[in-house]
Order: sequence, then C-alpha cells, then structure tokens
Amino acid sequence: MNNNKLITRRLFLQRGAVAAGGLAASPLLISKAAGQTPANERIVMGAIGVGGRGRYILSTFLQYPDVQMVAVCDAQGDRRRQAARMVNERYGNEDCASYIDMRELLARPDIDAVMIATGDNNHSLASIYAARAGKDIFCEKPLSVTIAESRAVADTVKRFSRIFQCGTQRRNVSNFVFAADLARSGLLGRIKTVYAEKAWPQSGVHYKVLEPQPEPDRERLAWDNWLGAASWRPYNSEYLGGFWRRHGDFSGGSITEWGSHTVDMCQWALGADDTSPVSYELINDMGDVEATYADGVKLVIKTGLRFGSCPVRFEGEEGWVETGDSGEIETHPASLLSDRQFSGGYPADNHVREFLNCVKSRQQPRSTAEAAHRSISACHCANIAVRLKRAVKWDPVKESFVDDEEANRLRSRAFREPWMI
Repeated sequence: MNNNKLITRRLFLQRGAVAAGGLAASPLLISKAAGQTPANERIVMGAIGVGGRGRYILSTFLQYPDVQMVAVCDAQGDRRRQAARMVNERYGNEDCASYIDMRELLARPDIDAVMIATGDNNHSLASIYAARAGKDIFCEKPLSVTIAESRAVADTVKRFSRIFQCGTQRRNVSNFVFAADLARSGLLGRIKTVYAEKAWPQSGVHYKVLEPQPEPDRERLAWDNWLGAASWRPYNSEYLGGFWRRHGDFSGGSITEWGSHTVDMCQWALGADDTSPVSYELINDMGDVEATYADGVKLVIKTGLRFGSCPVRFEGEEGWVETGDSGEIETHPASLLSDRQFSGGYPADNHVREFLNCVKSRQQPRSTAEAAHRSISACHCANIAVRLKRAVKWDPVKESFVDDEEANRLRSRAFREPWMI
C-alpha cells in the first residue's frame, strides 16, 4: 500500500468512527444549550406545511431548547389545529399563531427561520418567498417539480445570503455517511457505477384532471393556496390523497419520490454537488434510467436493491458498498466494514441540529440549495427521458439539453397569479 492510500485509509477510518457512532461525537451536531436557552439566543421559527411529515419534522425542532416555534401555516384547517396544539403543549401556553397563507407568516419580522414541509409542488415557491423575506430555511425534499424552480431556489438563497438545508437527512445518518465516505476514500478503487433506488417499479407521471366537486370553505381547505404553483383546476378530494404523488403538476413520481434521497446520496458520494450527469437513457420499458457523468461514471436509477427503503449501492474497481434505511450495510471486501454497527432508520435529529447550528454560525450545511438543485435536476432529466421515451443529453454548465428544443421546453412550467417566482 502506498503512502497516499495509507493516509486516505486513516482519514476514512477516523471519519467512519464518527459515522458508526451516529455522529454523536461531532461538535457540529452538539447543541451548546443543554437546558433552558436565554430568549435572545433562541431561533424564532415558523412551520409551513404541517401534515404528517411536517408534524414529524416540527416535533424534531420542538425538542431543542434553542428553538422558539411561534407560528404554523397550512392550507388545511385540521392540520393547522393539530400543529398549533403541539406547539402550545410544548410551551405550556396558547401563543402559537395559525395562518392559512404562508405570505402572512413570512411577513412577521420576529421570525428568523422556517421549516417547509408542504406538498412537493410548493417547496420551491415557499423557499423562494422565505429567502426574499430574509428567513433561513429548512425545506423538505424533493426541492422542486421542475429544473427551473430549484435553480431559482439556489440562486435566490445565494442572493439573499440565507442558510438553507434541504431535508435530505441521510447526509446526516450514520450508515449512509459511512457508505459515502467509503466511496470517496479510494478504498473501493475508482468508482464505476452508482445505483439509486426509485420508490416503485414504474417510472413516469400523468396529468389527469379530475371531475369537479363542491369546494370546501376556506377555513377547512384553502384550495387556491393548496394548489399554489400548480395550474388551476377545480377541487376534487382525490388530489389530496396519494393521487398527487404520481401527478406531474404536483410531483415527479417514482424517480423523485426516492431519488431526491438516493440520487442525492450518489451525487454526494461522487463529490458531484456542483454538477450532474450529461446523458440519460432508458434501459427498459419500466422507465429505469442509466445516466452517465462526464468522467464516465454511471448512475443507474432503478428498483431491486436491498436493505429497506431508499437503498444505494456504490461500485468501484476494487470493491463495493450497499446500504439502506434498515441500517443494514454490506461491503466487499467485508474487512472494510469490520465490526461497525448502525442503528437504521432515518431520524431527522442530526440533520435538524446541523441546520440550527449553521443558522447560528452562518456556515453552510451538508444539504445546500445548490446540492439539492443538482440532485433533483438529475431526477428531472431522467423523468424527461422517460416522458419523451428516448435518450437526452444534458449540459450541466448551461443547464440545458443539447440541441433538443422538445426536452428544453420541459425544464420549466407556467406559473399563475399570484403564485409567481
């Protein structure tokens, strides 16, 4: 073994020791406040989008004594009430304000930062409004439903000097950190292929408009606010169920549902947070996609990996690693893993704690807006290849498809008043 590889191995093992311990030893992730935090040192926050996922992330923020949650916002009345009740129970008062319109919450000068967990359709819109209002942002994934929207988020966050953390929390979950570090360490040899699991076998989305139903009163559901950046359509209750996850106006379907995590992990493992693959090609009639980076590394987006939800696999010339949300992990050679144990799951705690520390220090977190944009752009490019049923070539510098007007039209969508970016 040469000296350079020995140094690389030592650095990897040092970082792996932290990863195997769930990052608990990292100074970045330790709050300096063990008890009650003085009011002038607390981060005053609001929560936008407080459905099931939103309330889980909200509960994570509420556990920290240096957070003061003062307001919640959701287009659905029952969600607003549940979230406000959570906040009030945490602080033992009735002070939490509730809003239907996120713009009213963002107009409050006392709020320093926001947690955004709306439907996928409004992640970009809410993030851009928040950055313009001078708020720091923790936004759930996927960052956008089009390439142009997440580019606008990254540019706006930079222009207004905001701290932004995308909710791709696996960048702060120990087994995924270990796997990414291993890929970057050189111990697998030159990386040849990385695999990102998608949420269900069939790729692609639809654009079906459902039959109109009587629209609920605004207190129960503010339909225009729920639609936000999407095209106008009459109310139908089915949109609010699982239907929206496969609808192109609200989501990117199977590829973005998990790819916003798994493709993101592949990008991070490759050190590709400022770029994305340059070509995308269908490999079967299920819409699995093989993408290729400029250096020849392959990214395969498919189902069929192991180890629970959101698994990834990194293959090099001298070995490989595979892991997922179950916490299970396998390497070849097996000696790379040694006796390390990982807890599994994907708790948001470390990711949220990193965001809060970065709000205070003004240092950039692991899941920046630029990194999240590049990862979700790769997912969108893959979806465009699926939609067009052919290969596409992508220029990650110009962020446009090469000599392909049809594909370039799909980089963005029309917005409607007043939901403009």
